[in-house]
Amino acid sequence: METPGSQSSLHRANLERVVRAVRMAGSLTQAEIARSTGLSAATVSNIVRELKDGGTVEVTPTSAGGRRARSVSLSGDAGIVVGVDFGHSHMRVAIGNLAHRVLAEDAEPIDVDASAAEGFDRAESLVKRLIESTGIAPDKVIGVGLGVPGPIDVESGTLGSTAILPGWAGTNPSRELSGRLGVPVHVDNDANLGALGELVWGGGRGAADLAYIKVASGVGAGLVISGQIYRGPGGTAGEIGHITLDESGPVCRCGNRGCLETFTAARYVLPLLQPSHGPDLTMARVVQLAREGDPGCRRVIADVGRHIGSGVANLCNLLNPSRVVLGGDLAEAGELVLAPIRESVSRYAIPSAARQLGIVPGTLGGRAEVLGALALVLSEMGDSTLLDGVRDAEAPAPV
Repeated sequence: METPGSQSSLHRANLERVVRAVRMAGSLTQAEIARSTGLSAATVSNIVRELKDGGTVEVTPTSAGGRRARSVSLSGDAGIVVGVDFGHSHMRVAIGNLAHRVLAEDAEPIDVDASAAEGFDRAESLVKRLIESTGIAPDKVIGVGLGVPGPIDVESGTLGSTAILPGWAGTNPSRELSGRLGVPVHVDNDANLGALGELVWGGGRGAADLAYIKVASGVGAGLVISGQIYRGPGGTAGEIGHITLDESGPVCRCGNRGCLETFTAARYVLPLLQPSHGPDLTMARVVQLAREGDPGCRRVIADVGRHIGSGVANLCNLLNPSRVVLGGDLAEAGELVLAPIRESVSRYAIPSAARQLGIVPGTLGGRAEVLGALALVLSEMGDSTLLDGVRDAEAPAPV
């Protein structure tokens, strides 16, 4: 038994610090591990050697700043994680290892009016098929991350009222899918997972504080503060779509008038263009036409950008993030939407907060949420199980 404060407990804590740093980053050089953990270079070198001998990490030659270095990542045999994302009209699944490599990925259309049970059955089938395609044993699955387009009650774990998946309200997605797959399932809303995906793999890399704005059937924000998703005590932080822009505006699905969502979400925007562009118009098509020079689509995209900018300005004044990442189909519009967002932020945000803010498009497109689901598992899993192969030993003398 380890005594708190003993050499063995300190050594175990240092092992876990190194594993945690590598797990969250995917791969790090030994110098980067030392900087992120605060451990000395010699201590990191000894720990990495021990972890490598125990089969927990892999070490490969690389270069950093023009100098030879050693890149450390978790072993490909340490386990795999699964990401599942339910959207308005799709389900996407990805399988990844602990070194942040995606091993398999696929998507299927889904009927939003289908029952929750049918959705979970299809998720179970696709997950098992993709795991089989990797050739990795199912018992190597450490956990599943699940994204849903609606608020999750923090205390009960149930899906709240949602206009996107109306038949799913009141279900417990974690319990439902965990019962089918036999592994822990971690659930979050799609905006939070988009933020995690862009933070780890995309346009948010290197930012400790950011907001990921997703504009689709609804409008939501995933908030990252000091490198961690901020959900609020009830799990509803980031509902930027319900900031009031006009008290006399259209009635929103939440019951208020003039919410940001009523000026930017697809269900409100597309009818503006359908008389001139046809009833089958989608937001992706609007963006494409705008990029090709269609004046009506360009005007609508610009208006949407200005409204989003008003909401982002409120975020700037409250949270002062260093970066905003725009996701969803709208991000493909590039400067056609980003310039109006910046214009509104410059007008409505505190000048010092606006100057510090970078506004960029997401780089992951429709994959942001499913990759964020993988990142959710990586962030929630413990480190102890990864150290099973490392011998318990007294630590060497402090360096």
